Amino acid sequence: MTDVNELLKYQPLLLFDGECGFCNHAVQFVLKHERNKKLYFVALQSPEGKALREYFEIDPGIDSMIFIRDYEAHIKSCAALRVTQYMRGLWPLMSVFIIVPPFIRNWVYNFFASRRMKFFGRVKHCAWLENEDRQRFLDRRK
Repeated sequence: MTDVNELLKYQPLLLFDGECGFCNHAVQFVLKHERNKKLYFVALQSPEGKALREYFEIDPGIDSMIFIRDYEAHIKSCAALRVTQYMRGLWPLMSVFIIVPPFIRNWVYNFFASRRMKFFGRVKHCAWLENEDRQRFLDRRK
């Protein structure tokens, strides 16, 4: 499914680095703590992820989290903070950090992101998913 208009029917969308161990753990965490099972997921490296980045004119060199909602793409800390709004518990309170200027939030985001492979490594296969969750990974629907 690489037709962008078809992909955009599934929003909100979270694009993540499918080769990053931390990113895969983060997606598993979101799946476990998500409030209403509304998010859809796409790996950045997939044809679907590349098509969405091209559509939103996001530099192909950016390997950060990308969150798409209401036909708007958000990257880095903006994306992470918006994802918390879909989670149970106190996680939505994290969105208060949106008042911190993006250059400060993204400095923290980039500091961690530049070290994530060192600490969490690369993965070749994503974790096993329940069937209902598997359907929400748009790059794995074939």
